[in-house]
Amino acid sequence: MVAAAKALVCLSLWLSVCHIRGAFIPVKMNKTIQNLLQYYKIGVNERFNGKPVFSREPLYGKMEAKRVFMVGVLETYERLIEQMLRQLPTPSPQTALAGTASGSEGEAGGDVRTELSYILKKIQYLRKYRYQEQEKLLQSLKTLKHIQMDNSVVQSKALWELPWLYEEASMLNDNINRQRRRRRQARRVKTHPKA
Repeated sequence: MVAAAKALVCLSLWLSVCHIRGAFIPVKMNKTIQNLLQYYKIGVNERFNGKPVFSREPLYGKMEAKRVFMVGVLETYERLIEQMLRQLPTPSPQTALAGTASGSEGEAGGDVRTELSYILKKIQYLRKYRYQEQEKLLQSLKTLKHIQMDNSVVQSKALWELPWLYEEASMLNDNINRQRRRRRQARRVKTHPKA
């Protein structure tokens, strides 16, 4: 009886933690992901080999850096799922009719193509409506990658723009330091009120 009670408490605690952790993932999306994991099975050793696809290190930085990193991750997921959709075999009309007639595929978790499309739409929605500003910043960073370093016109224009950009970069850093200083001073004033 005691063991059963302990198991029940542990199970409910585990479920509550999982519920809190997955609070932003809709139930349908979570179920769809679980169904897709059944289709895209890999061994436990491969899944937990210590080499994640997306590093979590950038998520320990400042909030704005996290948001820009997440835009890149969402964009990568979008491309990855589009690739997965392209790799799926195209159903022939006979196969499609046979699948709907038997109903087994629909009951087993639905069509993989439909489920991937659903996940893709959720990712696109999140990226479009929650990360617009960071998306623009990421696109700007990508354009920097394609600057023609060996072009003399680009080199001259870059030198012309350097004083302004250097001043902006310096002021940006100074403003951040000034804001930090103000916050520290405000905390000191609150903790040491004058008599």
